Amino acid sequence: MIQASEITALVLAGGRGSRMGGVDKGLQNFNGTPLALHALLRLQMQEGGLIGELMVNANRNLSAYEAFGHPVWPDTLSDYAGPLAGFLTGMERCETPYLLTAPCDTPLFPMDLARRLAAAFDDPSTEIAMAAAREEDGQLRTQPVFCLLRVGLLESLVAFTQAGGRKIDRWTDQHKTVVVPFDQPGDHPRAFFNANTLAELQSLEGA
Repeated sequence: MIQASEITALVLAGGRGSRMGGVDKGLQNFNGTPLALHALLRLQMQEGGLIGELMVNANRNLSAYEAFGHPVWPDTLSDYAGPLAGFLTGMERCETPYLLTAPCDTPLFPMDLARRLAAAFDDPSTEIAMAAAREEDGQLRTQPVFCLLRVGLLESLVAFTQAGGRKIDRWTDQHKTVVVPFDQPGDHPRAFFNANTLAELQSLEGA
């Protein structure tokens, strides 16, 4: 069983924000708080106190992110290589056995995210736990940017990205990945809804 403070959490804020007009998404306000800071606070308040350290993955406006009070690391892969580049950066910098990833643009993610993903590691063969949620069409779909990973997988991820791999699920498929559904009674139906546009962000503020 994963103990308190064995998890470092990484907020992914390194994207281009192209569908939001190229703005730095993590610095856009959600109910008056920058999205990345909102995510950091939500991770800090996770049930069970499982999060030890917090980090941010960002590729621009680094001083603005550093003002949130946690280490900020840009991608080690060049040219905005996507969330997997953030995973790689986080695993390289992580000093705990596990890394939890969460994007900055999904402000309603569950307060028990860490606890429920960590429960998948009660089986010692688990290497990765990945969240899944029901979407508007009723289908249960994985949410690959919400993962709890064994940091010992770094070598595997380095090899995958050096070979040109960029898709999270292509890499996680190589490992014992447990899908953890967040579709129980009481789970927020929009917990994993991500805001790609400013209009979507505004619609989430009321939720």
